[in-house]
Amino acid sequence: MLCVTPELAPWAKSGGLGDVSAALPVALRASGVDARLLVPAYPGLRAACKNERPLADDLHFDGDFAPARLLSAELPGTAPLFIIDCPPCYERPGGVYQDGQGRDWPDNHLRFGLLSRVAALLGSADTPLDWMPDVVHCHDWPAGLAPAYLNFARAPRSASLMTIHNAAFQGIFPPATLSALGLPPQAFSSEGVEYYGNLSFLKAGIHYADRISTVSPTYAREIQTPELGCGMDGLLRHRSPHLSGILNGIDTTVWDPATDPLLAQRYDAAHLTRKRANKFALQARFGFEVYEEIPLLGVVSRVVQQKGLDLLAQIVPRLAAHPVQLVVLGAGEPELERVWRALAEKYRRQVAVTIGYDEALAHVVEAAADIFVMPSRFEPCGLNQLYSMRYGTPPVVRATGGLADTVTDCNAHTLADGTATGFVFHEPTGAALHGAIDRALAARNDSAAWRALQLNGMRRDFSWQAPARRYAELYYALIAERTAPGGSSPAD
Repeated sequence: MLCVTPELAPWAKSGGLGDVSAALPVALRASGVDARLLVPAYPGLRAACKNERPLADDLHFDGDFAPARLLSAELPGTAPLFIIDCPPCYERPGGVYQDGQGRDWPDNHLRFGLLSRVAALLGSADTPLDWMPDVVHCHDWPAGLAPAYLNFARAPRSASLMTIHNAAFQGIFPPATLSALGLPPQAFSSEGVEYYGNLSFLKAGIHYADRISTVSPTYAREIQTPELGCGMDGLLRHRSPHLSGILNGIDTTVWDPATDPLLAQRYDAAHLTRKRANKFALQARFGFEVYEEIPLLGVVSRVVQQKGLDLLAQIVPRLAAHPVQLVVLGAGEPELERVWRALAEKYRRQVAVTIGYDEALAHVVEAAADIFVMPSRFEPCGLNQLYSMRYGTPPVVRATGGLADTVTDCNAHTLADGTATGFVFHEPTGAALHGAIDRALAARNDSAAWRALQLNGMRRDFSWQAPARRYAELYYALIAERTAPGGSSPAD
């Protein structure tokens, strides 16, 4: 299996996709799947690579692609790696998708078109390697053209699986990019890559892939509705027999409070009182009153409306009227960042905001907080609620996507049967969020019930073992379909 991804944590990451891309192939290999990775040679990733070896020195493709090289390389803790060396596309400062000022790279269609094109080459009869994957597993829109290129490639061809991590990001470009990407004219149609007069990488992946998956069962249902399908709902309903929802896991070696080197004090379910040392350290770091009884709320998130950070901002004055502290870490929409900076300035003894990405601080917030807050308007899977439960920090979440699939609301019944793990609200409003936080604060006053709630979350298995098994089953089903008499892609 070839995992095709634009991100690989911690070297190239903008969100949860980087974590998934790093952990899933390792879990697949542990289950017996020959999983390998294909990723662009970004500067930070390239600097960490060891034992580079050229595999194909002169890759030229139709369209406006720069020449590229394919290398094998090694990175600690990852599956075997193929990297695409193309300095004009990838050797630049900034992030995976944007420059240092937060502007999309103007050649993203070529940067990720090349990723997709190389993936299809490796999955076709023209591969320069002596290894060919049975399945090309494409992650999110930057890899979405791979199934399209495979459709027009020379047989035999690999089967393809398209995983949607967030349907709101669709890789939409002007129609003129069709020629630049070396796609044939017939690909630009409603039965191809065309999407409301433009070209969409995600639409291409959904249409041409043999199978489609997304990152939670609830999100698989939600993206087939006009409300959360982001314009793709009709096509997704059409492809629904080939659509699966598989929850993400987390890397339990990286996210483990018993071994986490980033914490002020490590702890586990048997030594939960040690958790408070992390709270005291974070309170001191931000100039808060250092006191166990003051509830500390934590947020690690993109600062965008999708994540409901505007809803939380609305209720900060009400929260600040009580002895509550709040730490927010993240970056996103400039206007919402300004709102949060102003709140931190106004309530500086109770609200601390760090704008940016800080992996070490993210771990500390998960361990230090009493309650984690995730008020997302939609959330395909979510990882932070999983980290929170593993760290004994009950989350407050909205009932959407993977949050609905992973967090069980705390009430008398779920406390009694041992399933309660957090606090769930339904309406995307500040009032509903405040009500859920109020319930969490009230529950915290019952120390025995709170300890039971923490332990329930810490005992849940959110490792990659079960998701990897589900993906392996999908791969084997795809292989069986391809090898059956008359087997072919649904798009053929």
